[in-house]
Amino acid sequence: MVILDSSAVLALLWKETGSDRVADILGASAISAVNASEVIAKMVDRGIDDKTAEKILLTLGIEIVDFDTPTSIVAGQIRRNTKSLGLSLGDRACIALGMRSKSKIITADRAWASLVLEVEIELIR
Repeated sequence: MVILDSSAVLALLWKETGSDRVADILGASAISAVNASEVIAKMVDRGIDDKTAEKILLTLGIEIVDFDTPTSIVAGQIRRNTKSLGLSLGDRACIALGMRSKSKIITADRAWASLVLEVEIELIR
């Protein structure tokens, strides 16, 4: 399984650089519920109605993983390693899910390149 950051899903939806890489692994990917919420919010910001935004996300076939207690604890704990890069709660939720599931994370966020954490991160651009 590969964990997708919201930036990777948005790159796919907006047909940005790296979208082909995301499209290739959709059937074997998961996303934190926090990041799924971010994706929906960005679609709504672009004028897509609520039901259509939901349908678009769900038809991608990405498993949406609940933001449970153990993952929330890891997301809080990695704050000290990510604060200087300005990573958000959504970013940390994604990273924590990758760490807990021992899965590679795919992101379009270049700031993640300098992270030193026990998880593999692939940048799509």
